[in-house]
Amino acid sequence: MPLTFACGAAVGVLGGMIGLGGAEFRLPLLISVFGFAALSAVILNKAMSLIVVLTALPARLAAVPFSDLGAHWTVSVNLLAGSLLGAWAGASWAVRMRASTLYKVLAALMVAMAGALLFTHFADLSGLGLSGPLLAVLGVVAGFGIGVVAAIMGVAGGELLIPTIVLLYGVDIKIAGSLSLLVSLPTMLVAFARYSRDGSFGVLRANLRFTLVLAAGSIIGALLGGLLLGVIPDLVLIPGLALILLVSAVKTARHATPTPATS
Repeated sequence: MPLTFACGAAVGVLGGMIGLGGAEFRLPLLISVFGFAALSAVILNKAMSLIVVLTALPARLAAVPFSDLGAHWTVSVNLLAGSLLGAWAGASWAVRMRASTLYKVLAALMVAMAGALLFTHFADLSGLGLSGPLLAVLGVVAGFGIGVVAAIMGVAGGELLIPTIVLLYGVDIKIAGSLSLLVSLPTMLVAFARYSRDGSFGVLRANLRFTLVLAAGSIIGALLGGLLLGVIPDLVLIPGLALILLVSAVKTARHATPTPATS
C-alpha cells in the first residue's frame, strides 16, 4: 500500500504541474509496475480518473464561477453529442480486442498523447473562427474521437478536450479547463456503464482497496503539483513528460509480444 500511494502521488504531481489529472501517466504504471493486463489496467485507470475528476470539479467551479460557464453551455452540449457515443463505442471496442492488439493501441495512443501535450503547451492556441453547421459537425466528430480515446485509455480526456475547445470555439483556456471537466464526467460515466456489462469489470471489485489508495495518492499529488506549478520551466517539464509517455509507449508495446518460453 505505501508503494501504491507513492506511485499515485507521483502521477498526481506530474499531472498537477501541468493542470491535468495525470491518468495518461498512471496507465503505464498499472501495466508495467503493478502487472495488470491491458483491459484491467484501463478499467482501473478509468475508475481512478472518475474519482479525481469528481474531486477536482468543485474546486474548479469555485475558481471559475458557473455563471461564466453558462455562457458556453452550447460548447459542452456539442462535444457531448459526440463524446457520449464515442465513449460507448471505445469501451465496446476495448472489451472485444485481443490483448495483444489492445497493448499496441494503448502504445499508439500514448505517443499521440505526447504529441498533444507538446502541441497544447507550445502551439499558439487561438480560435479558428468557425461557426454554424460546420462548427457543430466538427464538434460532434471531435467529441466522438475524444470519447473513444478516453474510454480506451481510461483517462478523463482533458489533454485533448482543452485544446479542442480553444481551437474550435475560441474559448479562453481557463474556462476551457472547466468546460472539459463538465464534458469528461458524463463521458466517463457512459464508458463505465459499458464496461460494467462485461465480466472484466470484476477487476474493480477485486482491487477496490488498491484503487482507492492509488486514487488518494493521485489526488494529494495533484494538489501538491498545483502548488509546484511554474517551479519547473515548461521548456524543461513538458518535453520531459512527453519523453516519459514515449518510453511508456515502448514498454507497453512490448507487452503485445509474448515472452518466449525457455526450456
